[in-house]
This record gives sequence, structure tokens and C-alpha cells, in this order.
Amino acid sequence: MKLDILAIGVHPDDVELGCAGTLLKHIEKGYKVGIVDLTQGELGTRGTPELRLEEAQRAAKILGVSARENLGFADGFFTNDKAHQLEVIRMIRKYQPDIVLCNANYDRHPDHGRSSVLVRDACFLAGLSKIETKENGIAQTAFRPRSVYHYIQAIHAEPDFVVDITPYMDKKMESVFAYTSQFFDPNSPEPNTFISSPEFIEFVKGRALHFGVPIGAKYAEAFTVDRIPGFDDLTKIL
Repeated sequence: MKLDILAIGVHPDDVELGCAGTLLKHIEKGYKVGIVDLTQGELGTRGTPELRLEEAQRAAKILGVSARENLGFADGFFTNDKAHQLEVIRMIRKYQPDIVLCNANYDRHPDHGRSSVLVRDACFLAGLSKIETKENGIAQTAFRPRSVYHYIQAIHAEPDFVVDITPYMDKKMESVFAYTSQFFDPNSPEPNTFISSPEFIEFVKGRALHFGVPIGAKYAEAFTVDRIPGFDDLTKIL
């Protein structure tokens, strides 16, 4: 299945928090979108790996994505080495996305920055024909995405561009709250964490408000780029 956009997150819920509104917007426009999670978030204080997988599938249904997979890398301990690169390359060649969205280059959680470099490297290497990978025993052809963009997460960064997600903010938050084990629930017996506080949810909404201001939108999601993007129609820039 060829996808237009593949969103990659190191933990289940990274994609929902970072770029779910952007995915919803493009799905409504008719683009095919998928998600790959690198780990099961098994080191998270709350919940279990099995529950996180169930929550991720529930969020996928809310978003309406065409595919969602989990590569089962070791949460907190995966590295940017050949073995991990080959697994990401396999996903890129399988789905052949024109655009890849991935974790922030630098963030509060060290997995986020490490994941961003791993995915960026794999996107380049996926285009080298002498690197061999197989899917279901069949050799894959080389493929390189046209663009790789990084969604901004907990630590503020100056965006290179933002996407108006105003009509999709409520559904974005619905997909976030599919992770019932992770986010604010006053009746939960689980320990309190950084992301389980009501203040964190206010932060997510406030961040979207903040990034919406420069383009005159109520809510927006923000991205950084490693390569300068080009435009062929200036009239379509907000």
C-alpha cells in the first residue's frame, strides 16, 4: 500500500500529540496516511505495553489512518545502528510515503531526538539500491521520501512552518484521550506523571493556540525541517 504521508513516533501517543490535526486534515483531503510506532512505550510509568497497543489502535480508528504498525524497538534503549535502520527502511519501502513526519530533533525525552535522527538517516538510506531489505520474503525496491518534517513536542522550538488545524482540534484531542492510561483521569489509581496532569493537557491546547497566532488561525501544529522547503505557488501560503 502506497501512502502519501507516514507519521513515525517513538512512543504510542507521540504522533497524536505532535501532528494528529495535520493527519486529520490531509485524510479529509483524500490523502492516504499511516502511522508507525517504534516502541510500545514499555518504560512508561503508567499502563502496560499491551494496553498501549490497544490504545494506539483505538486512536488509529479515531483518526481514520490507512495503516498502523509497531516495530517493537526497546523503549529507552534503541540505537541508531544498522539493525534499527533496516527496520525503518523496510517500513519506508513498504509504504513509499512522499512525506515522513517524525519526532522533534531535540526534546525533553531523549528518545525523541534519537528517534528523529534514526528516521532521518533511514529515509536517506532507503533510497540506496544496494541496501537489501525484504517484506514477507519478497525483496523491496529502493525508495526515498521527498520530504522529512519534525513535529515540535514538549520543548519549544522556532517552527519552520505551521499547519492550521482549527477544524480538527477536537478530534485530535479525542485521539489523545484514546490513551486512557496516560493522560489525566482523576479516578486513576496510577502514579502521577508529567503527562498525566491536567496542566499537560492545557499545555497541548496552549501550544496549538500559540502556533496558530502567526497565521491568524485558532489552532496550529508546528514543524521544523532539515532541508529548506520550496514552493511553486506563493498564493497558497497563509
